Amino acid sequence: MDEDRIRIASYNIRKARGLDQRRMPERSLNVINALGADIVVLQEADRRMGARRPALPPEMIAQETDFDLADISENGISLGWHGNAVLLRKHLTVSKVTRIELPGLEPRGAVRLDLSNGLSVVATHLGLRRRDRRAQLSLLSTATADSHHVVIAGDFNEWSPRRGLEPLAGRFSVHAPGHSFHAKRPWAALDRFALGQGVVLRGAGVEQGALARRASDHLPIWSDIGLRQPACETPYLLNSTGTFASRKSV
Repeated sequence: MDEDRIRIASYNIRKARGLDQRRMPERSLNVINALGADIVVLQEADRRMGARRPALPPEMIAQETDFDLADISENGISLGWHGNAVLLRKHLTVSKVTRIELPGLEPRGAVRLDLSNGLSVVATHLGLRRRDRRAQLSLLSTATADSHHVVIAGDFNEWSPRRGLEPLAGRFSVHAPGHSFHAKRPWAALDRFALGQGVVLRGAGVEQGALARRASDHLPIWSDIGLRQPACETPYLLNSTGTFASRKSV
């Protein structure tokens, strides 16, 4: 039997700097609040240089949202790790945090959170070169081999709907809810979810409201998911649009 519906969102907030070049964390939080998500995976949540101070002040998150900030920072200053941060509704608790260094030319990383409801969430922002992204996805597939209920979420930086995602084949269904970049005129599906075999998709979309179109160069994406037991699985395949469909409909 499926567990209750869980909404997970992914949003590259570009350090809270909008298309007007103004850094407005309250605007980013208003967009996040409107998503109605239980879990929000953020990319570029910290400044890039120096101590990597947070783009969203933690006290503002506490005052303006109903989310808890997952404790994944190593330096006690940043929101996250390698710019990846995770916000959780208060009914969700974290049992384990695993930081994963990713291979490639640029410094990149991912964070795996094992949650109290049995879901493992991996937050990541993949590299700019396809060969690096393939190596990074291969490592993430290996690093989550022990979890049946896993979601990899983030900015995959992959422009193609078909190529570059091969390391996830067999274990994951990769889903791009729609065009999320560039926010002013969306035409590329860079932001994606990879759903493990124990995760079922119930709905998905891209937030395209006026505020989201100004707050970052990426639009936030979301998916409604459920968890299922292995005996209930229906295999899913990546289709030509970068979304996926059940084998019965392929």
